[in-house]
Amino acid sequence: MSLLINVTGLALMALIVWWFWLSSKGRPAKRASGGAIDIVVEDGVYEPSVIEADAGETLTLRFDRRDPSPCAEQVVFHKLDVSRTLPVGEKTTVTLTPKTPGTYRFTCQMQMYQGTLIVH
Repeated sequence: MSLLINVTGLALMALIVWWFWLSSKGRPAKRASGGAIDIVVEDGVYEPSVIEADAGETLTLRFDRRDPSPCAEQVVFHKLDVSRTLPVGEKTTVTLTPKTPGTYRFTCQMQMYQGTLIVH
């Protein structure tokens, strides 16, 4: 019986890790092309979760928070020192101009929602 409980617990942990950190790796990137990019915040993910842009390009992201979870209430762009509160049912605009090529993470404040900004 305890073996079954342990195996079930390990399977659930693996599912959680896959859902929050690994599932978005195969999704295609959304390329910024001068317009705003809409990002839906729902069901534990940002969609799209991968954004590509050119260095020095002004990037406008509109976050549409549909998830009432407290975890989804903020977006944080690590290394860019940008964060915004995301009210439920509203679109929140975040404007960035990343100067240096690289990969920048954006997450919720608890780092459960995960996204990547790739700057060329």
